[in-house]
Amino acid sequence: MKRILITGQNSYIGSSFVNWMKVYEREYQFDTIDLKDSSWRNRDFSIYNSIIHLAAIVHVKVKSEAIYYQVNRDLAVEVAKKALKENVQQFIFFSTMSVFGKDTGTITEHTIPKPNNPYGKSKREAELLLTELQSDNFKVAVVRPPMIYGPHAVGNYQRLSKLANKTKLFPKVYNKRSMLFSENLFRFIKICLDNELHGIFHPQNSKYVNTTELVKQIAIENRKNIFFVRGCSSLINILSKKFKFLNKVFGSLTYDKTLSGTPDTYFGEVYMDYASTEFETSIRLTENKDDYQ
Repeated sequence: MKRILITGQNSYIGSSFVNWMKVYEREYQFDTIDLKDSSWRNRDFSIYNSIIHLAAIVHVKVKSEAIYYQVNRDLAVEVAKKALKENVQQFIFFSTMSVFGKDTGTITEHTIPKPNNPYGKSKREAELLLTELQSDNFKVAVVRPPMIYGPHAVGNYQRLSKLANKTKLFPKVYNKRSMLFSENLFRFIKICLDNELHGIFHPQNSKYVNTTELVKQIAIENRKNIFFVRGCSSLINILSKKFKFLNKVFGSLTYDKTLSGTPDTYFGEVYMDYASTEFETSIRLTENKDDYQ
């Protein structure tokens, strides 16, 4: 049996992943810890095969930007060094697409990370320090997911879902965005654990998501009627230059598919199996969250 420790006791990803993994309870045992006080430093890490580090400060208002670096960089490295010292075999660090500092465009293997906010900068600095700890006996996996959505998730998806349930009109746009359904992410994490993977990873759904199609699918699941207005692209482009948040809704931002694995990448076709939940099914499961098991 593999024993896994998850930092970030009340995180959406952590708690949802443990629940999803209950069908494998004979193969895995999970523990979670909160890093908000110093008691974790007395925890015995030597009993764990892997640590999944989810504890982080995301986009919140703080008195000082230094808190981002204290939590996202310094704390992550301290946990990893303790894990290394106590012979944990693998450390999985959740980073972010924000390390690239891009609002639009396509991220390829040649795209150089250039974060432009404290969240992205602190995560990138943590990545660099953590990868220095990598060895044959201590595998470091850095995961840079795009927007994650799923039942009970918070964030931009939920804002769009609320809008789709209220609005009668929505612009028809032709953008593409990388997104990641929670179950696809969980399959990916399991693959990382099973194979003790190391390196930098960019998991995403098998297909890019178009914002108009996303809103349309949400409306269908909630039996709402929305009229999609054509000819809005030019206006949206103009407004996006002034209101940057519009890029997160209507702009195109993708990972090149080669970053997320091909049948002959890493360890064969198994790598591609994680994204097996298709878009329409993922929206149905997300919108019908009260029935989700």
